[in-house]
Amino acid sequence: MGPNVWVGRRDEDPMSTSQTAVGPARVAVVQMDAQVGVANRKENESRVLRKIEEAAEQGADVVVLPELVTTGYSFGTRAAAFAHAEPVPDGPTVHAWSELAASLGLHIVGGLAERDGARLFDTAVLVGPDGYIGRYRKTHLWNAEKLWFTPGDLGYPVFDTVLGRIGLLICWDIWFPEVPRLLAAQGADLICSINNWVWTPPPLFDGAGRCMASYLTMTAAHVNNVFIAASDRIGSEGDAKFLGCSLIAGTNGWPVGEVADATSETMIVADLDLMESRSAPIWNNLNDLVRDRRTDLYDGMLGYDAKPWPR
Repeated sequence: MGPNVWVGRRDEDPMSTSQTAVGPARVAVVQMDAQVGVANRKENESRVLRKIEEAAEQGADVVVLPELVTTGYSFGTRAAAFAHAEPVPDGPTVHAWSELAASLGLHIVGGLAERDGARLFDTAVLVGPDGYIGRYRKTHLWNAEKLWFTPGDLGYPVFDTVLGRIGLLICWDIWFPEVPRLLAAQGADLICSINNWVWTPPPLFDGAGRCMASYLTMTAAHVNNVFIAASDRIGSEGDAKFLGCSLIAGTNGWPVGEVADATSETMIVADLDLMESRSAPIWNNLNDLVRDRRTDLYDGMLGYDAKPWPR
């Protein structure tokens, strides 16, 4: 391929100076347990830092951690949720992760309970070697989350990084196909999905030991032709049992490497060429996922305008 050939989504401008450099990236998805309770907070935090360091030892450029990984999940009361929460980006978690990202030269995505005045959010943050990059506040709240968290109000941001464009989603969001579609339509090269997957209509697992969320992640990656790195937790808290099954899905939807089991603390590491997400929507000479979308018919009906990135 000659030096003047543009490889990318067909709606991109090959001469744009705003394009983010993309290429090979080693992505590590961490599956671990994190127990609720203020008394467990320091142990959660120290274990997370050790997991990030382990990922760095394996050459990771991006480390993806579960939802609410520093606090655990089952707060029980709104007051308890407040006791676990912290501001973003000025709280201790973002500070600690930013320092570690700088020293190790990598990017970190993980979940925490965010406090903003009297409001609480279930939040994913992205930090890199140069510090805090951005956050996403969970927009689809599951069950008792509605008793302590406010639905997210920041939309579905996609962040430019030196590795490529990274979008974030949290857990129950994957059941709403609009979320990964909007991230992909904005040019996400990689979607980091942080989770505390729990109950779904039974059976919880199929014969291969995979939960429904694993297949939803693979489906979202397939229909949007984008990499999705999904980190889930394991263990139990009260009546909640977490399902594991963390994975990294390729642009074709199939797992890159293994799908984790339901009970083990583990780490899945894969080398991804993020450039693939920019050409993957072009399936053949006549079918292009981006251009084939009938936005003239259904975007208005759905109440949003998902024009391809860049606008």
